Amino acid sequence: MNSAAGRLSRLRRGRLAGALLLLLGLVTAGGLYTAVMTPASAERTQDLASQVEEGRKLFLVGCSTCHGTNGEGITTDRGNNLGPSLVGVGAAAVDFQVGTGRMPMAQPGAQAPRKDVAYSEEETAALAAFVASLGPGPAIPDESDYSIDGLDSAAQEAAIVRGGQLFLTNCTACHNFEGSGGAMPNGGYAPTVRGVDSKYIYEALLTGPQTMPTFSNGNLTPDQKRDIIAYLNNLNDSAGVGGFGMGSLGPVAEGLFAWIVGIGGLVGFAVWIAAHTTRSSKKKVEA
Repeated sequence: MNSAAGRLSRLRRGRLAGALLLLLGLVTAGGLYTAVMTPASAERTQDLASQVEEGRKLFLVGCSTCHGTNGEGITTDRGNNLGPSLVGVGAAAVDFQVGTGRMPMAQPGAQAPRKDVAYSEEETAALAAFVASLGPGPAIPDESDYSIDGLDSAAQEAAIVRGGQLFLTNCTACHNFEGSGGAMPNGGYAPTVRGVDSKYIYEALLTGPQTMPTFSNGNLTPDQKRDIIAYLNNLNDSAGVGGFGMGSLGPVAEGLFAWIVGIGGLVGFAVWIAAHTTRSSKKKVEA
């Protein structure tokens, strides 16, 4: 009995014993992975391929006129850019443009205004999946990327304060100090960001639509983007305490109001006083 155990022990310490045990472990792990994970992975791959194909069909009907059949963009004979290339813009850009109704555009112009949405959420997701398949780009963010609901009250207040400082530094030049928007050169404008869904603000920061610069994660970290959104949401929830804000459009609107209403009112009041001043009824005596 002892001799048999000794032979078995020597075999275990042999050169091939470790390799055989490692091979057995790999075969077992691979078999379990194939049996459990492969069907689910194959199903997800098949679902994604089906979504991409559905998005391609929608793209050919509604987008290819301006962006080309493969998203390569179209340039007119005069050199004008009818539609930019979508290769590498990512799913986030499509979700923003289509989800806010900016695309498809009614007609080419300096600005793509927000309007009623033309596609359902499922169709928008399919279009985003197709464009994402053309080249790597920013993905659609998750709610955890732009929400501060998971933070405690002190952390939420700190995030709002940081977001306000970041917004004043990076965004007020175009979007106004309260996010009400403003005019831009060449017929464009910075739209209002008040009351806009948090996901779309995050996607706009990530992709830089229209003339807006792209704030990649190297420019603004994901947490900084989240803080800016927290600040804007706080503005939406805050009551105005400054009286008649005139749309919060800043000093231009306020100065125009002061000139027209303020000075104009004073001039009108002066004319009224002059018209109702007591006048003498005596006639002049001729010399």
